[in-house]
Amino acid sequence: MSAATSVLKALAGALAMLAFWFILSHFAIVPRIFLPSPSQTFQALAFGWTDGDLPEQTSATLLRMIEGWLLSSFAGVLVGSAVGISSAARAYLSPTLEFLRPLPASAIIPVAIAVFGLTPEMVLGAVVFGSIWPTLLATVHGFAGIDPRLREVAQTLRLSNLAFVAKIGLPNALPDILSGMRVSMTVALIVTIVGEMITGQSGLGSAILLAGRSFQSSDLFAGLILLGALGVISNVLLRSAERRLLRWQLN
Repeated sequence: MSAATSVLKALAGALAMLAFWFILSHFAIVPRIFLPSPSQTFQALAFGWTDGDLPEQTSATLLRMIEGWLLSSFAGVLVGSAVGISSAARAYLSPTLEFLRPLPASAIIPVAIAVFGLTPEMVLGAVVFGSIWPTLLATVHGFAGIDPRLREVAQTLRLSNLAFVAKIGLPNALPDILSGMRVSMTVALIVTIVGEMITGQSGLGSAILLAGRSFQSSDLFAGLILLGALGVISNVLLRSAERRLLRWQLN
């Protein structure tokens, strides 16, 4: 399937959803206080972006998300590499990692609040904890899947663990790492929004929460559309970077 066909199908799906939304709001199948029309929503989005504070709120959310994602990616690759190169470390630490991995970030938020209070540091800590696991586990999986013959070559060349990671481990594990980082980006955005809602920090999360509490449904849906756009754009950018970084595999 060509790229043009994929784009056309995506547009068709989006138009179908927009038409369904229009029908629900136009015929008041869902009360309009809860579901505004598409035109009202896009008007609220345009007004908030040009005359409101949506740019500042979006920037605050984006910065928190990227900061938490970068920290979690660095820590995930670092810890995952250390665990992945050692079968003994995997045997000792895998049960602990599997125990911590399913814990939702929302479950750790009360602990983070007790430690940091309702502060930006609490949101950052929750984002890092919630988004580290896809990258960490993908890194471990990538190192564990290295061809044993490459390990034998490294032993023959008497490569240190650091040299093995840099010259053999990371290049071979890179596809898994990049896939994990893409998943981590989505998790980072979700946890950032939840953290902003809980702490009241400036951002799209608190803006959406306030709009919902005041029954300003147009502003609420405008914020949701903006969040969806951030998710799509970040995913597209990471996919593009992934294709460029893995171009050598196709040669």
